[in-house]
Amino acid sequence: MEYRVEQKYLITEERMAYLKQKLENCMQYDGNAAGESYLIRSLYFDDMYDSCLKENEAGTDIREKFRIRTYDNDSSLIHLELKQKYKGFTKKQKERLTQEECLAFMQRKSPVLRKEDGFLKKKLYSQGILRRLQPVQIVEYERTAFVEALGNVRVTFDKNIGGTTDISTFFDEYMPTIPALQAGVHILEVKYDEFLPDYIRDMLEIGSLQKTSFSKYYYTRVNGNIG
Repeated sequence: MEYRVEQKYLITEERMAYLKQKLENCMQYDGNAAGESYLIRSLYFDDMYDSCLKENEAGTDIREKFRIRTYDNDSSLIHLELKQKYKGFTKKQKERLTQEECLAFMQRKSPVLRKEDGFLKKKLYSQGILRRLQPVQIVEYERTAFVEALGNVRVTFDKNIGGTTDISTFFDEYMPTIPALQAGVHILEVKYDEFLPDYIRDMLEIGSLQKTSFSKYYYTRVNGNIG
């Protein structure tokens, strides 16, 4: 996947409901979701110097983060992802993991690597040795996603964003978290390739929204954690 534009906005509960109602008339819900919304749980990695955290804070232009992600607590579908940022653009690469491999990374052990394993798994393994990259933070939230093929547009609404440092709870059905934002405030993300169709821009009323560089990983770590 090439680099994409990713814009984030802070929105209220009321504005979120209003915009979702408008988008329902012109965009499709994400076909990968079982319903209108789904639960995302991500396990983030950082090194012994908290380099990823500090790069977020400093707004470092070229940076990357590893995370392991599940959807609706489904342990049969686990993705290892590498998210990279470059000059305001983002790129995400991902590979499937087994639960056994995920548990090995969670316990700071190396899963059994095979010649046919993907680049990301091998890179995370090597970074664990060279940089002592290890799991440090879980982030959880509810997402509603809309898609449009023209421009490869993805519009998402993320609510109830919270985090914990208790890594052992990653596969638990219920995971206590501490909120990253004040009650009633959520995140709208707009992602696209080369252009955003005018009708979507107008529908979202982007000019009236509060743009933010909000990082779920950063804010769940600095706003206090359980664990």
